[in-house]
Amino acid sequence: MTLPTHGRFAYSPIVSRPHFSWPGGARLAVYVAVCAEHFAYGESGLGLSYSPGLPHPNTYNWAWREYGNRVGGFRIAEALAQHDIRPTVLLNTADYDHAPELISTFRNAGGEFVAHGRTNSVHPNELDEAAERLVVEETYRAIEAHEGTGPAGWMSPGANPSAVTEDLLAESGFLYTMDWPMDDQPVWMSTRGGPLLSLPYPHEVNDVPMVVLHHGTAAGFADMIRDSFDEMLEQSRQQPLVLGITIHTFIVGQPFRLRHFKAALDHLRRNAEGVWFTTAGDIARYYRDHVQPAPVSQGGEGGHGR
Repeated sequence: MTLPTHGRFAYSPIVSRPHFSWPGGARLAVYVAVCAEHFAYGESGLGLSYSPGLPHPNTYNWAWREYGNRVGGFRIAEALAQHDIRPTVLLNTADYDHAPELISTFRNAGGEFVAHGRTNSVHPNELDEAAERLVVEETYRAIEAHEGTGPAGWMSPGANPSAVTEDLLAESGFLYTMDWPMDDQPVWMSTRGGPLLSLPYPHEVNDVPMVVLHHGTAAGFADMIRDSFDEMLEQSRQQPLVLGITIHTFIVGQPFRLRHFKAALDHLRRNAEGVWFTTAGDIARYYRDHVQPAPVSQGGEGGHGR
């Protein structure tokens, strides 16, 4: 029985993949995604809530998230710099106006800026195609104007892309998306605008599901990072892999969580042999240059390069 499918890529088991290594012969590529987000005050669209059911303006929930722009983001940037890890910043471009000092801090740390929409208050899957195209293009132009070059990558606000998001991204010049957490290697996707990479993105090693949804502890999240790193480093002897770690400025940026996060980074750095600490964009560009897209099948799906 054939079920409805997305038509973006074919099934491909991890044991049957192209043979290559990351730069310097590394087998495991590691990046840390830092979500820098801004939300409208007094309106719906605050996402996951620590104070559900309160009417707007939900000051408590908005302020919880605002802590990341005022405090948490700066602490995270410092912690990553101490461990010589460049941040991959998933940026709501509204923060260029709202929190320019924070964005400058990430820029000075050598961060790569990934387009994360204008605000997490608006999800692509809530828009028609014309409105979504406008958001994609406005986000691209904002990063291009502030950073001197357009973003290579995209992550949908709320991790909630529409059925045409990938088409719009390819047509707008993006190299990769982070909306599909289904693999430990990059995957070439088919779109009406040509090939687009899906970069491995962590649904589990991510402070939103771990802390907010599953009520995980700071120590538990740090253990998750360490255990994922150790296991994937061992697995990477068989084929090169990507480990992403996703944190939000207002979650891991809280002092008691940051303490444990830094201890996890210590562990990663102590066991760095065979590891490439990098950004999502550098992973995507390296993969693009070494593994070409497979021909599109008659069913309209593209798979891994061979």
